[in-house]
Amino acid sequence: MSSFLFKKIDNAGLILFRIFFGILISLECYGAILTGWVSTNLVEPTFNFSFIGFEWLNTITGPGMYAYFIVMGTLGIFISIGYKYRYSMLAFALLWTSVYLMQKTSYNNHYYLLMLISWIMVFFPASTDISIDSKKNPELRTNKMYAYYKYIIVLQLIIVYTYASVAKLYADWLDFGFIKILMQGKANYFLIGEFLQQAWVHKVVAVFGILFDLLIIPALLWKPSRKIAFMLAVFFHLFNSIVFQIGIFPYLALAFTVFFFEPKKLRKIFVMIEKKNVPTVVAKPKHKNIIIGVWVIYFLFQLGLPIRHHFFKDDVLWNEQGHRLSWRMMLRSRSGIVSFKTIDKKTNEEKRINLDDYLTKKQRRKIGAYPDFIWQFAQHLKDEAKKNNKDIAVYVNSRVSINGKPYQPFIDPKIDLAQEKWHHFKHNTFILPSPK
Repeated sequence: MSSFLFKKIDNAGLILFRIFFGILISLECYGAILTGWVSTNLVEPTFNFSFIGFEWLNTITGPGMYAYFIVMGTLGIFISIGYKYRYSMLAFALLWTSVYLMQKTSYNNHYYLLMLISWIMVFFPASTDISIDSKKNPELRTNKMYAYYKYIIVLQLIIVYTYASVAKLYADWLDFGFIKILMQGKANYFLIGEFLQQAWVHKVVAVFGILFDLLIIPALLWKPSRKIAFMLAVFFHLFNSIVFQIGIFPYLALAFTVFFFEPKKLRKIFVMIEKKNVPTVVAKPKHKNIIIGVWVIYFLFQLGLPIRHHFFKDDVLWNEQGHRLSWRMMLRSRSGIVSFKTIDKKTNEEKRINLDDYLTKKQRRKIGAYPDFIWQFAQHLKDEAKKNNKDIAVYVNSRVSINGKPYQPFIDPKIDLAQEKWHHFKHNTFILPSPK
């Protein structure tokens, strides 16, 4: 195993991935400004639903976020051309992690994957060829890398896709009901809208989604199936890009495939890299045990975090506890109805909260369906009252519908949420049991 991981192999895949990765994150950041994503999620809101514990990041939201995303987009260009790569990659990882943590109104797992890959790339020697850094400093230039760099990416992708496949093995996916709901929102699409409403299409999408996620990485690793797997990956990810419009992720997923093709073939296809044979050599690093230890800890965390919901009371599909950071991608549709009531503990004055006074339209669509959103807003009302020297109780009436099913009571209306603590690693008792 030591010889397998620490031999030096051709680095063509890593160099190409750095170029593609930099271009994609640049497009993601500039595109977030042009499409209004930054405005909707980070400029317009006066209150943001950050990850709990990272509320302090809200102090940097506002109009300055346009410049923030321009900086990130520019760093993407620097990464792609290999200019001060290590500093550029570290700066982007820090900035993107902050964006990820400061809002979850537009949460998706793709942003989480981008965060993980950004931090992984900080520690990879991805600018040792076809870069400004290697041109300025020829001593850095090499066409070799340790094999474990490649297999870190491969193992990360195995975890992502395998968990995504297993998560789909639940009733509403297997009876195609969720797919039907998902496609109903695409009925107005030009040319393909009516096609996407066909029952047989829903069945194909459901089954193909499970099998693709489960088998794509093994199929790419096995040379006889690699070309077919790549063609299926192109179809799958382009379909997702067109139908679900999920940003750069489909193209990032395709960029990962450079790690599965033989470097010799990559050097033939892509004109920007030198066409030469790079022999494999054995060369173990000085701190081999430390390297192994760090990555073992990282991957144990990656294996454990997505299954934490099994240790919470009740069903994650209902209570959402453990849903995020678990590769449960495009798995359910939630909607909620919620109302907030405050009571002044001194005067017993009761007040009904008008959410329009606090939240954007997009935030109002989210808040009723997610328990952490409801709890955070209750804490916001409490803090706001405290600034006015008032001590209030906050009560909530909430009903939730999952995958188009009837609305059911969600939050215990008798519990004062202002006094509740949020528990990251155990069940929050103000969430009512899931309906049988």
